[in-house]
Amino acid sequence: MNPEEKLQVAILDDTIHTETPHGRAIRRIVKGIEEFGITVSDIVSPADARAAASNLPEIDCVLINWNLGGDTPGRHEETAAIIHEIRQRNEEIPIFLMGEPTSAAPTTLTIDMIKEINEYIWVMEDTPEFIAGRITAAAKRYRQKLLPPFFGALVRFSDDFEYSWHTPGHAGGIAFRKSPAGRAFFKFFGEQLFRSDLSISVGELGSLLDHSGAVGEAERYAAKVFGSDLTYFVTNGTSTANKIVFFGRVTQDDIVLVDRNCHKSAEHALTMTHSIAVYLLPTRNRYGIIGPIPPDQMSPVSIREKIRSCPLSPTAESQTPVHAIITNSTYDGLCYHAADVEKLLGKSVDSIHFDEAWYAYARFNPIYRDRFAMRDGAKDPKGPTVFATQSTHKLLAALSQASMVHVRHGRVPVEHSRFNEGFMMHSSTSPLYPIIASCDVSSKMMDGAPGRVLTTESIEEAIRFRRTMARIAREIGHGKTPHDWWFGMWQPDTIPDKKTKKPIAFADAPMERLREDPSCWVLHPGDDWHGFTGLPENYCMLDPIKVTVLMPGVKEDGSLEKWGIPAAIVVKFLDTRGIINEKSGDYDILFLFSMGITKGKWGTLITELFEFKRLYDEGAPLGEIFPDLVAKWPDLYKDLTLRGLSDRMHAFKKEHRMCELLQEAFGILPEPAITYAKAFKKLVRNEVEHLPVCEAGNRIVATGIVPYPPGIPILAPGERTGPQDGPLLQYLTVLQEFDNAFPGFEHDTHGIECENGVYRMYCIKEEGKGTKPETKKNTKTAAKMATKREAKK
Repeated sequence: MNPEEKLQVAILDDTIHTETPHGRAIRRIVKGIEEFGITVSDIVSPADARAAASNLPEIDCVLINWNLGGDTPGRHEETAAIIHEIRQRNEEIPIFLMGEPTSAAPTTLTIDMIKEINEYIWVMEDTPEFIAGRITAAAKRYRQKLLPPFFGALVRFSDDFEYSWHTPGHAGGIAFRKSPAGRAFFKFFGEQLFRSDLSISVGELGSLLDHSGAVGEAERYAAKVFGSDLTYFVTNGTSTANKIVFFGRVTQDDIVLVDRNCHKSAEHALTMTHSIAVYLLPTRNRYGIIGPIPPDQMSPVSIREKIRSCPLSPTAESQTPVHAIITNSTYDGLCYHAADVEKLLGKSVDSIHFDEAWYAYARFNPIYRDRFAMRDGAKDPKGPTVFATQSTHKLLAALSQASMVHVRHGRVPVEHSRFNEGFMMHSSTSPLYPIIASCDVSSKMMDGAPGRVLTTESIEEAIRFRRTMARIAREIGHGKTPHDWWFGMWQPDTIPDKKTKKPIAFADAPMERLREDPSCWVLHPGDDWHGFTGLPENYCMLDPIKVTVLMPGVKEDGSLEKWGIPAAIVVKFLDTRGIINEKSGDYDILFLFSMGITKGKWGTLITELFEFKRLYDEGAPLGEIFPDLVAKWPDLYKDLTLRGLSDRMHAFKKEHRMCELLQEAFGILPEPAITYAKAFKKLVRNEVEHLPVCEAGNRIVATGIVPYPPGIPILAPGERTGPQDGPLLQYLTVLQEFDNAFPGFEHDTHGIECENGVYRMYCIKEEGKGTKPETKKNTKTAAKMATKREAKK
């Protein structure tokens, strides 16, 4: 809500337009309110009132007639339910209950209902002017309370229209208006953005670097909302937030326990701190979906063995790890039982860092209880200190790059003054104030009842989509004819009935149960749907809002069926229809049900999946579906149908064992030869060779090799590639061949550059050797070989 917008009042009263004493009195009150410059919306039926109760973000005050629909106990119960729903969504909005002096309202109201009402209006007794004044004052107080600390200060400062003699040089947007291009830029974003883009020299707003003034107050407010001892706003994303945590805990030669399922920013942090990674290896299932780290890898015995066998530790026998970083939830929505992880890892490290970039909402809904870092009641002076880094912009409402670092003190408390030195190394002295304000507003949005309502709505929409897809699969996906197929869902097939314990099909499971019972989403040992083995009960849970749609074609053992539909083709199809997914694997596509998802969005997704199925089943020519693809590579695609392309790509993946190679490549930990920092030093000094994959056997990589999505390293800097015919280079070779066979569907792999169809990677120069003079020749040879292989097919 824009603080400069006119105040708005909603009146829920079915008599407002009637020629009755009550109706005329209400209209006089409305006239008085409007004379104060307030907009009034009238809602005249109980049905409309119920609909309005769930959609009041722009309203500053609510007036409701206790006798809405009639002066009967049944109608009063209905009115009470509407008031309760409003209060469940908004604990602060003022609610005025309207009645008449003869009404029995005071005697029919329950104590609970009385607690939810702010004021009472006797429309036939008090003067309209007095009532309008009371309503106006309440609405203004509420509007002021809406503004959290920093955003409120920013609004007040921008309202002063002060002359700017400080940076930034556009001076509230004036500079942009002096140029045609600048004026277009100014008009596109609007004046308010530029008036709120201010210098750190504005003392009224405080400083992000020393956490003073309104900024510091906003961070303390966020700490209260998110349940931490300390909270720091970060204006360059969780990539920077992760580095900040490392700089507060880790330095040269320290050993860090690292989730191999980590974001590349953890790799960067290890490089910058000159520390040593000892990896914890997560599992993968038949779809290549990354699972949790098995708990036995977190035991002290296992960790000591990992450190002992690490060739990079200078004192491997006695070295103790100082820090651990765990991704929670995983990219595919798997959430650890955080208390169990802390108990396990806390025996080996003094600080645990949960990268919760995609999980900032977990605290605000009870279905995630015990599965996130900043839990109520989790503080333990003898336990590890716990950090959580969260991308406030990803699945909460904030501007891009908005992030937070949360700290819960343990046996090694964080001293702010020392930790802040690392914070300042990664923070600009010229932060964008709207990003800070969006962190502040995001805290306010999640505080109290609104946070519960917003997260519940996301969960409900995800469940509705999941159940709808399951029902469709039951009706048309039974496989009796070639056309009887549908997309699968990565979710439980059934849930047990609470009373009888008999299985209920997921499509028929009650919303209340799926929305509120975490056990419906837990990866129970022995359940086939999730495909992970060796996990104890309650250790890991699937997040309902992270929805994975499965393509046909994968067997239970992970090998491929005779026919299938690779996800890349469906992704490309949806892209042409304006639907962009979060990530995809070989045969799975992930969609995030954030707070911005609506029934219209997911309904359209299902419609387009049906359209894909129709075009596939009818053998639609590829030129009608992907005209740009056919125009660019006519020799490859012009004679294909959608099904023909799917069959060809599926056959390639099956013949080349792409899914199996992925499992093998990510199922091992490569040999670390030198530290990340030393590898980066070699890269900067150009002590590297840019080798084709076909020549990279047993070489040390200078950069991480990270296939996207989701961005998990197959090789980290300083690791050996293994033998030329080993799983790592085999997998990269197959990716290269796939990209050459199917242009337009190329993979995105950080650390790999594709030149003339050949994957190249930076490797450390070997002692006494320079770049091989025949490298270019070998590159051409590799390209010719790839062309010949394709011609044979």
